[in-house]
Amino acid sequence: MLKGKVLVAQGGGPTAVINQSMVGVVQEARKIPSVERVYGALHGVSGIVNENFVDLTQETDANLEMVAATPSSALGSTRDKPDLEYCKNIFKVCQAHGIESFFYCGGNDSSDTCRIVAEEAEKVNYNLRCVHVPKTIDNDLVINDHTPGFPSAARYVASAFAGLNLDNKALPGVFLGIVMGRHAGFMTAAAAGLTQNSADGPHLIYLPERTFDMDSFVTDVKTTYDKYGRCVIAVSEGIHDASGNPIITQLMSEIEKDAHGNVQLSGTGALGDLLSDAVKEKTGIKRVRADTLGYMQRSFLGCVSDVDQREARQVGQRAVNFAHYLDKSGTVTIRRVGEYRVDFVLDKLTDVAAKTKVMPDEFINAAGNGVTEDFMRYIKPLLGSDITPVAYLSDQNKVDKIIG
Repeated sequence: MLKGKVLVAQGGGPTAVINQSMVGVVQEARKIPSVERVYGALHGVSGIVNENFVDLTQETDANLEMVAATPSSALGSTRDKPDLEYCKNIFKVCQAHGIESFFYCGGNDSSDTCRIVAEEAEKVNYNLRCVHVPKTIDNDLVINDHTPGFPSAARYVASAFAGLNLDNKALPGVFLGIVMGRHAGFMTAAAAGLTQNSADGPHLIYLPERTFDMDSFVTDVKTTYDKYGRCVIAVSEGIHDASGNPIITQLMSEIEKDAHGNVQLSGTGALGDLLSDAVKEKTGIKRVRADTLGYMQRSFLGCVSDVDQREARQVGQRAVNFAHYLDKSGTVTIRRVGEYRVDFVLDKLTDVAAKTKVMPDEFINAAGNGVTEDFMRYIKPLLGSDITPVAYLSDQNKVDKIIG
């Protein structure tokens, strides 16, 4: 059974619903009489090694509920990528404070951190349950049908492109939107989530699961523009050439990398500028614009999927339940059942840790520049309810010309 002190932390990029998961852990743990205190680590694992804790046992339920409905990471986050020595220090701090259960809300690297810390505790026969609570807008955790944070970010991207499509329909031209996604294209594919017919943008979608070729891209744009008199394009920041090099690096005199060794793709409009310049130069189309959605996709206030909120709370609650009743470490995974229902399962940390899921082939069209009906069936339930519908004036009521 769950007892003693419980620790919860948040890691990686913030999302619109990660606080739902944190609050789910806190409230569920506080229901268990044998739990003494529930601590929160400030700024993820860095807060653990520096012993920067807050006592969440003292928070009121009313305030926790308001925090749960607030986007971003209330405890603060970190981009630290713990190695073995770092994880040994995490364990030492947990042991010193008498922490017997550790819940870490995060993505691939967070699950790997849980794995290493759990293994360190097992070596000395210290009963520390380490449970990974899934979170990532990239939707790239294996086994999971989807991950909390992704549906709300997808809703934002789909809504943004629906609006951009209307703008582009009123004032035709070429528009390129750069969307987050290093290795997995789920977020970029979500741009199609609210399209109603083939004339709606995005007309073209480019994903990191396929090799990007500039000449083919320009041809696609010109063909689409000739057909519709306009073209809306969604592009993943992670598109790469045949050698696997990110297209954006073609513009960088100095390549900046993060703590994980990844090339920094976000926070720059360089990729959009490169692609729009290529379209202008090679097609002669004059009205070409590009925007980078950037960090707005992660924690946008007021564009949150109700499905995402509900499931994010549930994964936090289930993490505590699994630790309490099964008395073991693991990662909570989401499985889709039927048309749309989900089950929650506790899987082994080794089955998820440091692994990356990408878009399956059946979600990407044969040309590699769009999505399939299978993807549309997958994404629509996740976007949630209460999305403003798009309506068009009828094109059947044209008045006959007199002058000609």
